[in-house]
Amino acid sequence: MKKLLLCTIAALVIGGCSQTEVMKPGASMAHGDRLRTELAAAFDDPKFSNAQWGVVIRSLKNDEVLYARNEIKSFMPASNMKLFTTSTALTSLTPSFRYTTVVSTNGTVRNGVLSGDVMVKGSGDPTISGRYNNGHITETFESWADSLAGAGIREIEGNIIGDNRCFDEAYYGDGWDALYETDYYAAQFGGIAFNDNCVDMTVEAGSAPGAPGVIRWLPETKYIDVVNRTTTTPADSDYAITFTRARGTNRVTVTGAFPVNKPAWHESIAIDNPTAYAMTVLKETFERKGIKVDGAAYDIAAAPASAVPAHAVQLASFTSIPLADIVKTINKPSQNFYAEQLFRTMGMTRYGVGSERTSRMVTRPIFASWGIDTTRLMEIDGSGLSRLNLVSPNDVAAVLTGMYRGKYFQPFYESLPIAGVDGSLKNRMKGTKAENNVHAKTGFVGYVRALSGYVTSADGEMFVFSMICNHYTVPTRLAEKIQNDVCVRLSEFTRK
Repeated sequence: MKKLLLCTIAALVIGGCSQTEVMKPGASMAHGDRLRTELAAAFDDPKFSNAQWGVVIRSLKNDEVLYARNEIKSFMPASNMKLFTTSTALTSLTPSFRYTTVVSTNGTVRNGVLSGDVMVKGSGDPTISGRYNNGHITETFESWADSLAGAGIREIEGNIIGDNRCFDEAYYGDGWDALYETDYYAAQFGGIAFNDNCVDMTVEAGSAPGAPGVIRWLPETKYIDVVNRTTTTPADSDYAITFTRARGTNRVTVTGAFPVNKPAWHESIAIDNPTAYAMTVLKETFERKGIKVDGAAYDIAAAPASAVPAHAVQLASFTSIPLADIVKTINKPSQNFYAEQLFRTMGMTRYGVGSERTSRMVTRPIFASWGIDTTRLMEIDGSGLSRLNLVSPNDVAAVLTGMYRGKYFQPFYESLPIAGVDGSLKNRMKGTKAENNVHAKTGFVGYVRALSGYVTSADGEMFVFSMICNHYTVPTRLAEKIQNDVCVRLSEFTRK
């Protein structure tokens, strides 16, 4: 027994012995007891003595708990929060749900001139971008321009107005760090969205050392003001570029040294006021396509009162891909912006306005139906970026189990990263029994690493699991090593 336990610790914590050595024939312990001993050894790793592990592993065959540790304690889940968002969205909206954005006017057309405004009524759709059309960022806007041209419109005497009132006026999640405001993963959300509410920037070396770097961005818009403080440097010198957007503005300062022999640096920068951004690019697209716009681009809150139409005639529209595909964009790469838009969409469709409050009014009854004590659940945002979110491993397992037993398990399961194959697990557990087996959601913010999902044993028995580590101060790869090893062990587990 002592030899078995020592070998187990070596195998799961420092990789010192093979799995076949751990599972010697004739061992005196029952397979389940042996597994629990091995897992306890892994999570008892002294490198995590100042941290907390919350773990639960449960069979979907008979609800047996194979292992649990701090399973009812509250933990910061990081992006495991996306499991809560996508599961309830699939349940409340159904996988076939699609967003629709409508372009209309309050004016009339005579001799090619539209006397009136063009209004874009948002629905919270996050998909108007180049993500699903080979990077063609303005494709939707160009199709709208074609629709207007097809209606004989060559000039718009009025304004381009974005109606984003389907969501409330909040544009950051509670508890988000102000230092994130420039970063794509903390892009502002809202009722109208375009290109993930970011500008995609590229920096390259200048013509020779000492020259400024060359900065380009897509879409090519005047909405942002770029301050170039980069310098081209000799080959193999330090390579560091930083991007800073001044708060409340769209002035982006790019600073740093760019060696002449380095490849282009690509960065997506979050903008301020997504609705005004989208309407500005739409106006620019109209003009590039030959439609003159006499007025200005507005967020409806800033539009002249007289410009807001009392009635409207539809000119064009856009319908998104179905929710079953959108949740893949959220879970596989762990896309925060899409998660936040979807979170608020639940409240919008049920109560008319999307907000944290109305969305929780939709999600809480669903969680309760899965056996979660919602008085202890802190669901603050949809993505997990907020450090105010608090869930227990049992809560996560309840979500996974509820979806497994519900109508929409397949699209949910297919949305999760697959170990060694794709998404945020593409490079983990390769060459093991867990590869192409584990479907699970990762989670990471500072001092938090989570992994929760499904794994199938060597006997074909499926388990749900949740492993959340908070407050560790060692390299994150060591937490990942334990999570990976546990998933591999569960993949190899047999009751025979």
